[in-house]
Amino acid sequence: MYYFITIVGLLLISALALRRLQQNRRQDSPLKRRGILNIAEQITLMRLQAVLPRHTVLAHVSFDALLTTKFAHTRRKYQGLVADFVVLDQQYQVLAVIEIADESYVNRLHQKHYQDSLLELAGYRVLRYSSIPTEQELREDLVPDLFESMAIPTTVTSASIPRIDRMMKYNEFAVKSY
Repeated sequence: MYYFITIVGLLLISALALRRLQQNRRQDSPLKRRGILNIAEQITLMRLQAVLPRHTVLAHVSFDALLTTKFAHTRRKYQGLVADFVVLDQQYQVLAVIEIADESYVNRLHQKHYQDSLLELAGYRVLRYSSIPTEQELREDLVPDLFESMAIPTTVTSASIPRIDRMMKYNEFAVKSY
């Protein structure tokens, strides 16, 4: 009799444990669509396209697409980082990288400064806005530089400008962005 009660008890405990294990097995959740841009990014994109109609504006560009290095340990420093917007000129060269502060900006201020530093070290011009930029702000920050670059004689190409001069020009852009 005691054997019978013990066996039934063990079977009951085993059945409950097996049921619990099956319930705890992870299952994939259903996939759902997600908005590509939040409302602040949508407004900024529309304003960038209005201010720069002949330029290409890319959103959510991976740092892997913007930067390269020969060492894997250096590459790991920027893997997974994403620029909010990248403005390309008519020759598909990067004119500027534009960052918009989001809700968690205060918590990630150090990381954002680090990201800006990485891009500036590579020679990119970084414009960071604390809120959605107005069309006027975008014109002031982007359009005057377009006219300056158009003032260069057509016989002078970026390949003929020494690398140091190009880096100095990029550094001047970086100073203007702050």
